[in-house]
Amino acid sequence: MKIDLDKLTPKETVRELDKYIIGQNKAKKAVAIALRNRMRRRLLPETLIDEVTPKNIIMIGPTGVGKTEIARRLSRLCGAPFLKVEATKFTEVGYVGRDVESMIRDLMSIGLTMVKKELSEDVKEEAAKRTEEVILDLLLPGVGKKKAPGASPLVVNPGQPILPNVTPPEPEAVEIENTIDEGISTTREKFRKMLNDGKLDDKTVEVQVSGNNFPSIEIFSGTNFEEMDLNLGNLGSIFGGKKKNKKVTVKRAKEIILAEEMGKLVDTDRASDLAKERVEQMGIIFIDEIDKVASREGRSGADISREGVQRDILPIIEGSKINTKYGIVDTSHILFIAAGAFHISKPSDLIPELQGRFPIRVELDDLDSNDFHQILTQTENSLTIQYRELLKTEGVEIEFSEDATIRLSEIAAEVNSNTENIGARRLHTVMELLLEDISFNAPDLKGQKIPITAEYVDDKLVNIVKNHDLSRYIL
Repeated sequence: MKIDLDKLTPKETVRELDKYIIGQNKAKKAVAIALRNRMRRRLLPETLIDEVTPKNIIMIGPTGVGKTEIARRLSRLCGAPFLKVEATKFTEVGYVGRDVESMIRDLMSIGLTMVKKELSEDVKEEAAKRTEEVILDLLLPGVGKKKAPGASPLVVNPGQPILPNVTPPEPEAVEIENTIDEGISTTREKFRKMLNDGKLDDKTVEVQVSGNNFPSIEIFSGTNFEEMDLNLGNLGSIFGGKKKNKKVTVKRAKEIILAEEMGKLVDTDRASDLAKERVEQMGIIFIDEIDKVASREGRSGADISREGVQRDILPIIEGSKINTKYGIVDTSHILFIAAGAFHISKPSDLIPELQGRFPIRVELDDLDSNDFHQILTQTENSLTIQYRELLKTEGVEIEFSEDATIRLSEIAAEVNSNTENIGARRLHTVMELLLEDISFNAPDLKGQKIPITAEYVDDKLVNIVKNHDLSRYIL
């Protein structure tokens, strides 16, 4: 669900996140305040607005406790351009790998897509009218539209001099022409009604679609296309970007042609300008696994590259101008949220300059069995709901009892304590093993109602949990 950012108060942000993430109130509060400050800043006087910079956040906590989930739900909640990246994907300039500046180019592409989608809604009605006419032309290839006034044979008004070498039409010819036009118009209107009623949706037509033979291109450090000043749009014909004919149903043709007509009606230059402004003023970048590029004291070798990545990221977070194919983007007011487990390294292992650019630090708590129980029973679209609906498609109905979800939570917490702690992700493993037999035999169990009780949970899982050696491999 997307909510207008201007109307989204910090309490409402936390309330929305509570629907999907249990606990972690400190992190939710910090994110909610940061989001609200984006709106507050826009209301400041012009003399002050550029002075207020985002207070970037770093979230510290073990895997599976909700760091990435907070970012993912935040992106769906707000209408701001949002990008999640992995810090480990980037390498220092001079090494083979992705350039850190590519995160800004990716964010700009996301912002442009958002703006184009919004602008497309404004022209959708006109595009739908154009689409209807195109579809009718495809359905009636031998019958053109009714001729526009003046396109029929010359009719001379009484008293008007006849031009040299122009023979006035015979009255009978004019009458025949009008009769044909009326017939064409009647036929077209009949087809228009059938089209709008959906009676022609399964009919096959031939449409022109753009070829998708464009090669996959990865941008490596120091060799991005913005720096090379290449316009890939002009190379479309070289890479096979020409249109090709394709036979599709009328229903599918409507979608293809509508998208094409909306693209024609949207002002690309205006969309680029709006997207650039939105990215600069409201953009959010979530940098996950930031701890993986922290240099640990006394280490060398690969850590040199990690420190180089930090130094490359630093100017972007501090505020710099990045060249993209849609224009130069200023990163001074983009909000950066970083996250990491920091179970080997610690935040102080990051270079001091980078630490200083993340003034807000929040620690996320480990999850216990009570948290797991709330995740299974109180979150929207929880795992129990997902599995119930999946099996319902096979005609099998399962119902989790309260004691079953409590027992599942206890087992997940116990396995996490005895083996590697992977947080809430352990619930996925436990649930999959619990319902393995039912999922496998579901086509043969159609029409049955299967209760999932604490006894059923113990029968399927307790022996594996007790066997620690086995649980390391299975759970």
